[in-house]
Order: sequence, then structure tokens, then C-alpha cells
Amino acid sequence: MENTIVTIKNLSHRYAKDWAAKDINFDINKNGIIGLLGANGAGKSTIMNIMCGVLNQTEGEVLIDGVNIRKNAVEAKKKIGFLPQKAPLYLDNTIQEYLVYCANLRKMEKKDITDAVARVKKLCGLGLFSERLIKNLSGGFKQRVGIAGAIIHDPSLVVLDEPTVGLDPVQVVEVRKIIQDIGKNRAVIFSTHIMAEVEAVCNDLKMIHNGQMVFSGTVQEFNNYIEPNSLTLVFAELPAPEALQKIGGVIEIQPITEKKVKITFDTNKEGISEAIIATSVANNWRLQELIIERSSMEDIFARITQDQN
Repeated sequence: MENTIVTIKNLSHRYAKDWAAKDINFDINKNGIIGLLGANGAGKSTIMNIMCGVLNQTEGEVLIDGVNIRKNAVEAKKKIGFLPQKAPLYLDNTIQEYLVYCANLRKMEKKDITDAVARVKKLCGLGLFSERLIKNLSGGFKQRVGIAGAIIHDPSLVVLDEPTVGLDPVQVVEVRKIIQDIGKNRAVIFSTHIMAEVEAVCNDLKMIHNGQMVFSGTVQEFNNYIEPNSLTLVFAELPAPEALQKIGGVIEIQPITEKKVKITFDTNKEGISEAIIATSVANNWRLQELIIERSSMEDIFARITQDQN
């Protein structure tokens, strides 16, 4: 397809007798940020290593912009920027030295290297630290250097393996912003086992569990996988739980404070909110707030993986 940068067909890989990935199929468009979501050991890194030509798969094929990476690895890898979970940094280099090294490693034209280094330093916020030794940088800045090295050759596809692991909250936000900027004009794939990472930066996600694809779609579709099944209600004065229990569709009442209560309801029962409001008006309960609670990404993750077992 013209707008596709990655095509994976019937991809499977086995270590000894165990399958780390089995029958994986998906396409990735040339623009946007895609999360590869799954618990540790789910098979994410195996898939990314195969996609980037680090590992040869047992079965199936991977096409990078139409190029079979197993048959023509050099040509395919020209289109890829890959940052493994542990960034391959030379700690005794300065940032400037390391980025020039990365550019030469990518066999870039000498005349293009100066501009390329300046471009990635600006994008990753490294301009003021060019002559600082990498070993003296914080974890967040080391990760920025790793990302800069991965995109020095302006690849069409950027693959990041757990890029925010080990960073503090401020550093996480900074790295997320860099990823969003990179994804404005190319495809970015990054793996994570943290739900908030996907929700913060991704357009789409692929979820891996026990080496198999269990979900592929938008983040919104993932969030809507499980319908809301609870409400939080705030009253001027909390009515008796028995009175609330009589409303059709109410399953469970959980008092939170003297004015707040959580109600679990039957998702097959339509109009539960309207029924609560009408009953409140009729009984002068003075309902002040009604909040529909959406299932958390953790809940959805647990439900999907449970369904696959």
C-alpha cells in the first residue's frame, strides 16, 4: 500500500521450543505514533528486533516501505531509526562527537552531517550541551542523546524500545514531547508496558500478549473496549442505600463519604442515569453530581488478556 511504511505478514519466531511471537500480522502507516503494548516478556522486543533486522524470524516476512528486510537488509535499514531499551552510548564521547559518529555509521554524506547534527540537537533539546561528556548527563538527557542518534539520518520509521523506563516524571514528560515532535512527519513505534504512555502520546496501538496480537486499533477504541459500569453520585444528603437499590439496573451500592456514593449497574439496562435523576427529583434527594466512570486502561488490559487465556 502506498501509505504503508511497515507490513508484517504471518510473523512467528521461536526460541528453542517456545514461541516468542506467533502469527503476527499488521500494517503501519507512514505518519503517526503507534504503541506496542504488552507486559514484560509478552514478545514486544522480539517483534521490534525482527522489524529492525536485528533478529531473523522463524517464519513470515517484514516489509519496510516495500523492501523485504530479510532479503535486502541494508536497503531496508536505511529507512529505520532504532533505539533499543539500553541506548548504545559511548559514555566518554561528547554529545557532538557521538552524533557525528552516528552520522558516519549511517554512511551519510560528509556535506550533510553538520546540518543533520544541528537538526537533531535542536529537536532533542541538546544544543546547549554539545561539548558535555555523555557520562556526565542525567538519565533523561542520555535518552535524548540516544533518540538523537537514532534519527540522525532522518529515517521514515523510528522504533523505540521502552524509551521512558527508568526516567523520573519530569524526564518522562520531556521525552514524550520529543516523541510527539518526531511523529509529526514520520511513523514512530514504541514499546511499553505502561498504560499511561500509550494514552499520552499514541494514535494507535498494537497489544501483544504471550506472543500473539490480541488488540489492534485506536486508543479510543481500546478505551471503549469495556463499557462503563459504574457511576459516582453526590447528593446534598445521601439517601438510604435501600432506596437507591430499588432503581432498576442497580447492582451494588458503595458509600464513599456521607454525601457521595458509587453505584455499579447492569450494562444491559439502558437509561440508568436518567432513571437515577428522575428518582432523585421525585424523592427530593437533591442530586448534585453524576459522574460516569470509564474503565481504566489497566482494567481493559486485564480483561483483554483474560479473554485470551
